[in-house]
Amino acid sequence: MNKNLKIDIVSDVSCPWCIIGYQALNQALTNLAPDIQAEITWQPFELNPQMPKEGQDITEHITQKYGITVEQSEQNRAAIKERGLSVGYEFGNRGGGRIYNTFDAHRLLHWAHELGKQTELKLAFFDLYFQQSGNPSDHQQLLSVVESLGLDVAEAKQILESDKYTADVRKQQQFYQSAGVSSVPAVIVNDKHLISGGQPTEVFEKALKQIADESITD
Repeated sequence: MNKNLKIDIVSDVSCPWCIIGYQALNQALTNLAPDIQAEITWQPFELNPQMPKEGQDITEHITQKYGITVEQSEQNRAAIKERGLSVGYEFGNRGGGRIYNTFDAHRLLHWAHELGKQTELKLAFFDLYFQQSGNPSDHQQLLSVVESLGLDVAEAKQILESDKYTADVRKQQQFYQSAGVSSVPAVIVNDKHLISGGQPTEVFEKALKQIADESITD
């Protein structure tokens, strides 16, 4: 059985469960290869679309947004770090302890998809925020990531200094919101099967096998 799946991952570059989910999904696909393979596209979602350029202290933001205590926030962060390690991802001091706007990162990801380099750029943006205490709304930092991957820095700079891909990203955001996606990660297989959240590898593996089997009998 050789089956190719179409996978869309709705996510944000500042969402820890999105990189955790991807790591688990990627491991599931490795385990299922070569029988099941996938073409992955990253779709935009902003956790904090109204966030100003200077960002906000992460503990202040989390406690305000979710109505939890500082202690609960710290416990959640510790649990996320532990879960990250279980799927081979080490979290640092994300964003230097701040939450930022991520819209421009999504515009560059749209561009990278056209170049066939979207996953590479997405993973590098995760690392910028979660491992390097970076700011994904800072153009210079975004361009440094672009350069590290050997992509065209001048073209990326031109995109950031214009409104190029703004309408495209907004259109994709609205499409998935209207389809009912209100939290991320949302992994959508073959445009109809939804796997929500940063699930363990075995959950992804079981779901992908089932979907592949169903699509063969359809």
